Amino acid sequence: MKKREDFLPINKEDLIKRNIDQLDFIIVTGDAYVDHPSFGTAIISRVLESQGFTVGIIAQPDWSDKKDFMKLGKPKHAFLVNSGNIDSMVNHYSVNKIRRKNDLYSPNGERGHRPDRAIIVYCNKLRECFKSEVPIIIGGIEGSLRRFAHYDYWSNKVRRSILLDSKADMLLYGMGEKTVIELSNLLSYGKSIKDITDVRGTVLLKNSLDSLEYSHIEVPSYEECADDKNKYAESFKLEYYEQDAIKGRAVVQKHGDRYIIQNPPQFPLTVEEMDFVYSLPYARDYHPVYESMGGIPAIKEINFSITSHRGCFGGCSFCALTFHQGRVIQKRSEKSIILEADLITTDENFKGYIHDIGGPTANFRNVACNKQVTEGVCTKKQCLFPKPCKNLIIDHSEYLNILREVRSHPKIKKVFVRSGIRYDYLIHDKNTKFFDELCEHHISGQLKVAPEHISDKVLCHMGKPGKAVYEKFRDKYVKINKKLGSKQYLVPYLMSSHPGSDINSAIELAEFVRDMGHIPEQVQDFYPTPGSLSTVMYYTGIDPFTGKSLFVPKTDKDKKTQRALLQYNNPKNHELVKEALLKAGRYDLIGNGPKCLIKEHPTFKKKSTSKKNSSKYVGKGKSSKKKF
Repeated sequence: MKKREDFLPINKEDLIKRNIDQLDFIIVTGDAYVDHPSFGTAIISRVLESQGFTVGIIAQPDWSDKKDFMKLGKPKHAFLVNSGNIDSMVNHYSVNKIRRKNDLYSPNGERGHRPDRAIIVYCNKLRECFKSEVPIIIGGIEGSLRRFAHYDYWSNKVRRSILLDSKADMLLYGMGEKTVIELSNLLSYGKSIKDITDVRGTVLLKNSLDSLEYSHIEVPSYEECADDKNKYAESFKLEYYEQDAIKGRAVVQKHGDRYIIQNPPQFPLTVEEMDFVYSLPYARDYHPVYESMGGIPAIKEINFSITSHRGCFGGCSFCALTFHQGRVIQKRSEKSIILEADLITTDENFKGYIHDIGGPTANFRNVACNKQVTEGVCTKKQCLFPKPCKNLIIDHSEYLNILREVRSHPKIKKVFVRSGIRYDYLIHDKNTKFFDELCEHHISGQLKVAPEHISDKVLCHMGKPGKAVYEKFRDKYVKINKKLGSKQYLVPYLMSSHPGSDINSAIELAEFVRDMGHIPEQVQDFYPTPGSLSTVMYYTGIDPFTGKSLFVPKTDKDKKTQRALLQYNNPKNHELVKEALLKAGRYDLIGNGPKCLIKEHPTFKKKSTSKKNSSKYVGKGKSSKKKF
């Protein structure tokens, strides 16, 4: 266990020991304090420290009392507020809006250590304590993805930008290192937060557009978005087009008589800058104060994992990475990653296994194409969907070299790849060395990939490749493992109830599960979270890029039915599955045949005595055909 002095100050005693009279910045966070580069609070605090600033941490304060918010005093420059590594509402509630039992980012995994809508609650409490004496700057995933008017699944309405509801002075979106350095220097030079209007990666609230420094586009107002779903879809589309550091303009959205102004995105970190961020003196553990409380469970998932890059050009509709990390890959050098692997081996709890080397997508190592470096990402085209772009660079050689170097370390027994492989990228690599060595060295019995669905009709709304691409990958995977003499399985992640998935699509997915010979133990329902294209489709019933309407499974019955179809063999799901099959006219899937999903109920017999009744089910002498 690391000592207190390895961490940044969390109370007055720590300040006294460090001879600090007043901190420059105080970070208030909804997570417990874990000083590891997988936590945003740790990165931002260590980056500020590297610039010569003093930083304190107030982790999971008691929001019912002012004392916790005042325990480190008033910072010289600003409070920085985030909800933690996860949006507080996603952290608290399942897709069914049921309160979760655990919180992996809290002591002993206990829930209840942070409020709903944590950023808003924390900022309002800080205002109560310090009035307007000190700037409040918000960020992290909760702030970043709620920067515009946004659909809020939990209240089922469009909410204002979180900048207004939190009453903060500024919002930082994206990963934030460059932005926070520029901002902290301006504040230290004596510039007022109200006069800082041109920093990339920031969102401001202004009474007019007179001081706007960048060319801009104005999107439909909050009021228009709240009243008109077509306007909401249009607003998202226009916002989406500007999320590139090279091409992106400022985005303006009116809220009442004021304006939310998103300055253009911050430029991606260079390799040298990424290396610097990950070389900072992280304690790589949770603060010792939590030891007697049972520790912080989240550390177990990441303590022996290595982040190799950021960003993703995969373009999945249900993922909000485009709005947070962006589509441009930002990577660390091979040397930096290997040095971190060596550092991990010195941990007294290390057993010889590196759990992961990757990022949002493990096998994305470089920018998608050379064009992105000078011209930015394509505004209206995706790199992989509906098929790989002709300019896409498909090359796993650098990533493979890293895996080889790390696994050759004398203290490392095995290196796993668990952060997700984009099979639709890998299958197009003509050089099979990475695929071969992935199967031979970096899988532990099974490889998890994410086709998400199997109906091409649904996949086109997900931004995922068609069924044939997954089947090609599956066949290649089986072939390689057979050659290796390895019994390793392919486990597909599947999602139910995504926008565009009607009952026929759900049945098609159930048939795939049947033919796969493996019933998933857990099924992931689509979860509408702020910032994703799929959430816009869920709320509006419109694809914002085509303007076309689509079916959205929204009712509890629709969702339960689609989930039941994926677990059709569970007796508890029998009636729901039967009802769905009857509704769709799929009588061929009810019975005792090898292709049937459920057995025929003894009171329901398919009549075959006459042509008229041959396709109807009857029970107890009466027709069971229902109106749906």
